[in-house]
Amino acid sequence: MAEDFNTESMLDMYLFENGQLLERLQEMVLEQKDAECFDEDSINEIFRTMHTIKGSSGIMMFDNITAISHKLEDVFFYLRESHPENVPHVELVEHVLEVEDFISSEMEKIRNGDAVDGDPAAIIADLDKFLEKIKNGGQEAGAEPVPENVHEEPKHFYIAPVATSASRFYKIFITFFPETEMANVHAYKTVYALKEIAEDILYSPEDILTDEKSGEIIIKEGFRILLQAQCTEQEVRDLIGIGYDIEKVEVYECDAEQFLLGFDFGDQPSAPKIDLESTVEEIEAKQEEAQKEETEKKPPEKKIAPGDFVVQSKEPGKQKKLAKDKPKGEKASFISVNVSKMDQLMDLIGELVISESVVLQSSDLKVPGLNLDNFNKAAAQLASISTDLQNVIMSMRMVPLTNTFQKMNRIVFDVSRKLGKDIEFVMVGDTTEVDKNIIEHISDPLMHLVRNAVDHGIEPNEDRAQSGKMEKGRVTLAAKTEAGKVWISVEDNGAGLDREKILAKARRQGILDDGKPDAAYTDKEVYQFITLPGFSTNEVVTEYSGRGVGMDVVVQNIQAIGGTLEIDSTPGFGSTMSLKIPLTLAIIDGIVMEVGTSSFVMETGVIKRFIRVKEDMMIHEPNGDEFVMIRGDCYPVIRLGKWYGLDEYQESVEDGVMLILEVEDKKACLLVDKLVGKQEIVVKPIPSYIKKVKGLSGCTQLGDGSIALILDAPGLVE
Repeated sequence: MAEDFNTESMLDMYLFENGQLLERLQEMVLEQKDAECFDEDSINEIFRTMHTIKGSSGIMMFDNITAISHKLEDVFFYLRESHPENVPHVELVEHVLEVEDFISSEMEKIRNGDAVDGDPAAIIADLDKFLEKIKNGGQEAGAEPVPENVHEEPKHFYIAPVATSASRFYKIFITFFPETEMANVHAYKTVYALKEIAEDILYSPEDILTDEKSGEIIIKEGFRILLQAQCTEQEVRDLIGIGYDIEKVEVYECDAEQFLLGFDFGDQPSAPKIDLESTVEEIEAKQEEAQKEETEKKPPEKKIAPGDFVVQSKEPGKQKKLAKDKPKGEKASFISVNVSKMDQLMDLIGELVISESVVLQSSDLKVPGLNLDNFNKAAAQLASISTDLQNVIMSMRMVPLTNTFQKMNRIVFDVSRKLGKDIEFVMVGDTTEVDKNIIEHISDPLMHLVRNAVDHGIEPNEDRAQSGKMEKGRVTLAAKTEAGKVWISVEDNGAGLDREKILAKARRQGILDDGKPDAAYTDKEVYQFITLPGFSTNEVVTEYSGRGVGMDVVVQNIQAIGGTLEIDSTPGFGSTMSLKIPLTLAIIDGIVMEVGTSSFVMETGVIKRFIRVKEDMMIHEPNGDEFVMIRGDCYPVIRLGKWYGLDEYQESVEDGVMLILEVEDKKACLLVDKLVGKQEIVVKPIPSYIKKVKGLSGCTQLGDGSIALILDAPGLVE
């Protein structure tokens, strides 16, 4: 049967849903890692999460994921049912995160098309020991043992009904949200969950796995289940649950005779009396015979529509209400879109911006005497629409930093535990949104900075006590937006950076300038030394630091996306590493300029002023360096034509234009021949077959079809 349904689409849905569940699981566990124990809601949610992952993994036949999730489900089943005392909370947190790591690792193998061959035996054995520990330590003597959470693989779709005096009968109607994809798979997951408590279960439509069209029927008409089990109505509802896929669950408890009538309600006097120990085949045969006789006696009645199930009132004397009479609440609608399609859409928007520039700057429009009033109105409307379209697409690519920050939370927890340091993690502004591509570029740099803060920055507990620091070690990860940039800071309340120690190491490595005294270096200049390759002040190499690699990689990755790293520190009180990065990499506002026959573009954010200078304002050094005095300030001068060795450019500063650039605390004047104007620039990468050139970050196409190089301001002024 497994060959009959679309496993590829099911696999995508499996990865997406379980990925969301694991992210929420890790976030919830880390939020309560410092508490004394998990609250009841968290225990129930973790139990449901593991139950869902176990069920979907069982359907997909990922046995190792099924086994390990079932074992963790056992642990939380016991916690939920018996409420033991003296549960080692931190150890439980570590077990949950270990299981989450294993499942995430196996899911990554699935995404890459590799074999799902991880062995969970060691983790399951540890969970067994932990479960035995809390059973022995938490359960009172003589207490009735809690029944085991036994999972048995169902061998058939139906279990023969064997009713007892404890059996209860339910008619269930499930309504899925209209935008739910593959509703048939979601329906089967519900059936799969109910089978563990079912004595008998029937559902309609019944071919939910073999017929993909059944998903459309379920969305349109709903999913109906007949359940015979020894459980309460609330237990049924808990197993089914309500999430982003299930909109509403209606459960109606009935007697055996109503149960045997099938999926429809109503008075049917000719219904056969069937013994409760009859087989499913006998029930179905007698039901069909009864329905046939009833149809011959009277005209066909309108079938009960989805939502017509009556919800039985629990309050005496209260009138019964139809579930379909309940008002529907408004809800947001979401769809899942492949990231590659979003990237393709962004590329098309970029091409649209370029095409717009080509049209509006066409040489055909420069013919004297043309009346372009109507054209200019239409062009203005087109420009407005394309700008709005660009903003909408950009907003679709913006994602919050929450998941990235939560990963850092996990790193602080793991590293601090291994190093024996008592450290808390604080997140500020984690809902700040940035472009998805930006997040991919900053994840590794943030990981290095956070690890350094825990290992390098925060002192051991004994050292903090000796220095009079009574508060816990703290790492604060904060984000905010300002002037089209995102500021992300990693701050710790540790020992801070040692200026003299850094200078001594720099002197040994020959980094300092000959003849320049140590006092001439500012603190920020000294702190920047730690970003150089091979530079580390750690005397002992640990698992996390001391090799002199990491900080240079951080700077390279940040500069690759047009960002910068600032380092500030107060000895004895801690350090702050601040990343300044653009909101997006796709489309920027730039100034187009020309040098000789070549065109260049500079981002407007780094240009502080345009100015024309006289020759008498220039200062020429014997070594060839040039400076210019502007309003009492001295700026180094970069002649762009000379910088890149162009054949033709203006030699005289009086014939060109100076651009005052400011990057962090560094300033410089860039001399170009002339300015062309301001324009939206679609950033394109420089082809890989061209050697990386200092001062260039990409290229773009101008309105006349020519190629312009995008200047990298940090690379020019450093």
